[in-house]
Amino acid sequence: MTDDSGASPLEGPRIVGIGASAGGLDALEKFFAHVPLDTGLAFVVVQHTSAQYKTLLASLLQTVTRLPVQDAHNGLVLKPDTVHVMPTGGELTVERGCLHFQVAPKAQGLHWPIDDFLKSLALDQQDRAVGVILSGMGNDGVQGMQAIHAAGGLCLVQQPETAAFASMPQSAIDAGGIDAVASPEDLPLCLLQKAASMGTTSTPPAPSADSDTDTTSSRPVDGLRAIVDMLNQQLHHDFSLYKPSTLQRRVERRMHVHQLSRMADYVQHLEDNPQELKLLFSEMLIGVTSFFRDPPIWQDLASHVFPKWLDAAQQPSVRAWVLGCSTGEEAYSLAMALRESQDLASGPRRAVQIYATDLNPAAIALARKGWYSAAALASVSPERRERFFIPKDGGYTVHPDIRSMVMFAQHDVIVDPPFTQLDLLMCRNVLIYFSALLQRRLMPLFHFSLRNAGVLVLGSAETVGRSQHLFTSLIPGSRIYGRMAQSAPTDSLVFPVQRRLDARPTHKELTVSSAPTTPPHNLQSLADHVLLQTFSPAAVLVNASGDILYISGHTGAYLEPAAGKANWNVHVMLRPAWRAQVAVALRQALQDQQTVVLNALPLQAVADRQLQITVHPLQEPKGLEGTAMLIFQEMPRLAALALPDKATGNKDPVQQAELQMARDEMQTLRQEMSSSKNQMHALNESLKASNEELQAANEELTTAKEEGQSMNEELQTINSELQTRLDDLALAQSDMQNLLNSTDIATLFLDNGLNVRRYTEQAVPIFHLRESDVGRPLSDLANTLNYPGLLHDVQATLQSLTAHTQAVSAADGRWFSVRIMPYKTLANTVNGAVLTFVDISTAKALEFRLREAN
Repeated sequence: MTDDSGASPLEGPRIVGIGASAGGLDALEKFFAHVPLDTGLAFVVVQHTSAQYKTLLASLLQTVTRLPVQDAHNGLVLKPDTVHVMPTGGELTVERGCLHFQVAPKAQGLHWPIDDFLKSLALDQQDRAVGVILSGMGNDGVQGMQAIHAAGGLCLVQQPETAAFASMPQSAIDAGGIDAVASPEDLPLCLLQKAASMGTTSTPPAPSADSDTDTTSSRPVDGLRAIVDMLNQQLHHDFSLYKPSTLQRRVERRMHVHQLSRMADYVQHLEDNPQELKLLFSEMLIGVTSFFRDPPIWQDLASHVFPKWLDAAQQPSVRAWVLGCSTGEEAYSLAMALRESQDLASGPRRAVQIYATDLNPAAIALARKGWYSAAALASVSPERRERFFIPKDGGYTVHPDIRSMVMFAQHDVIVDPPFTQLDLLMCRNVLIYFSALLQRRLMPLFHFSLRNAGVLVLGSAETVGRSQHLFTSLIPGSRIYGRMAQSAPTDSLVFPVQRRLDARPTHKELTVSSAPTTPPHNLQSLADHVLLQTFSPAAVLVNASGDILYISGHTGAYLEPAAGKANWNVHVMLRPAWRAQVAVALRQALQDQQTVVLNALPLQAVADRQLQITVHPLQEPKGLEGTAMLIFQEMPRLAALALPDKATGNKDPVQQAELQMARDEMQTLRQEMSSSKNQMHALNESLKASNEELQAANEELTTAKEEGQSMNEELQTINSELQTRLDDLALAQSDMQNLLNSTDIATLFLDNGLNVRRYTEQAVPIFHLRESDVGRPLSDLANTLNYPGLLHDVQATLQSLTAHTQAVSAADGRWFSVRIMPYKTLANTVNGAVLTFVDISTAKALEFRLREAN
């Protein structure tokens, strides 16, 4: 929670975080080639590179831009109009405009350097953060861009069609919240335009700490109030107590989408397009979250808070409320952490109930499903992933044990009543969007919701503000607060339920008029309905397996739910005395497609009545084909027909035969059912074992795929840099060759073994060289020089490392100044010799003429 006066503007340059991976070098070069020199922005480039490879990116980018390019390091203060390149083998973050680099351990598996940096950038710079995603594989950067979007910053992405690898840009676009999509050449202009427009309109004067109204009287603020009123009237959500700067940034995003420059024009657009109001409402709801966000908070809870609850026996259960749960990651993280603490607790396991609420119904729907992609579980350890998640549909679903601990609901903390008798209330990164007045109003409400010794957990940028008399810090440096025993003043405790009644329109109570009513239009349908409800027998519609599909009438005397897990099967719910006969009758009716009637079935506690069950197979309509209707009818018992003749003691032989037949059939059915049950049990166990093996194999394949993908990205990055370096070397070689040829000096390069390594065109007529002579010893080459000691002088030069110069003549009458020097590398090591032959024939001829003249 911010202070009452709002956050002061951050000092230092605006920071632009740029993420790139495979194919990103070309995009980075095009991007920085079009960045002006006086933007005032600080650029930080983050790439996927192997820790074993030293990146050459800084030197490569310096060739395409006049901006200073330097390698980043720990403690570096970001400079404006400068490009900072992340080193390899670690994690780069930013805090207060200063870079922090932490070397990754060698045993570390997959990591997401782009996400890590962009998340820290969003946390540090808030609405001044800028994120750019260029070419790359995978989806690194998606969560970081969502964090920047939630903080009100700018998000720009390379157009996927222009990327060598479109996976990273496309993933960021699919996640939503992107402000601009363009080619790398056009992204700098988009960035500067949007940064300039937001810089002039997104920083209105902060509201007073003791006032609900904004002191600004400009027309944009009037338009903002009109929009808030429309949201409240039409969607019944009150944003009047949100920070005006937050609301204005969200409205400006929608204005940019529709290319509207004035707030009044957007208000008119909302009035003309009701659907736009719903889109704006979705834009207002900021839902950035992840599993086990801010790990130190979870470590403090597991070490200092959870053990006290779970070992104590005062309360039968642990109750927690996660406020602003978004898509459920934080609520499930709390459930997993509590389950792990329960495993370590010494006392009996206490029940855990977590209430997770959010204003966004779409986010609640996703949270209830409990399915997350592999990227969303990047911050979850392999042990937790294996224990608490089940692979499904290319991602993971939450284990039923964890899912049963959390109950999700749509809830507005401003107008809806709070949950009470809580042990824990988590409200992280929610209060930062509320005004100071609303923050002060909620603190007594949180105090009321918690039990004695309850715990309040806030976000890293939030505090209890002026409510220090209600909460005390439990752990220094952490945002974990304990509820103090004294109660909040009654005048400061405002229950939202009162405001809910005032906010919603009332409806008149409907009264019955004394005037005669108009008779219904369809008397036949109403009469049929009365007859069916009053005089039709009880019946159930079942499928071939006996599962109940529909119930008509009152069947409570014949069907009873079985104990244990809910099972809507007629064979389980029937009275035990009738189950075997009904099972036989149902199978016979469906096989023969004939009605089967079971007569004289006994009714419990009713001596003078008996039951008749009619099993009627259905073929029409088509939707009921393969089903059967079981009809229950009670009839009076006929004692004379049902009992044997007591006077004579004779028994009806027909009845005895039928009874024996029924008993034999029942025994056969029981044996068949027992055998089938055993087979199904064995098959089920086999399927479970196979499923576990497939799940393990799937997890291994998924891990291998991710590792391979990460390695491929690193290799692509290295390959791009090496290819650029090779191109530079080829160009340098061409330059050197042209330079040597342009000097018109014969030059011969030898290695340490005095073998020919390279030569210029002017050396060809002296040594009669061909391309195949490269690698041949100097002693094997014939030359036109009158210089029998050439080989000896070369060897002497390599031994003494001093240059040797001598004038020699050639067979064709020319004179050359021969200079022999050691060949030294950049590392100052001798690696052969260099022989130059300068034509001095003109100088020698002049010398000879001068001598003759003298």
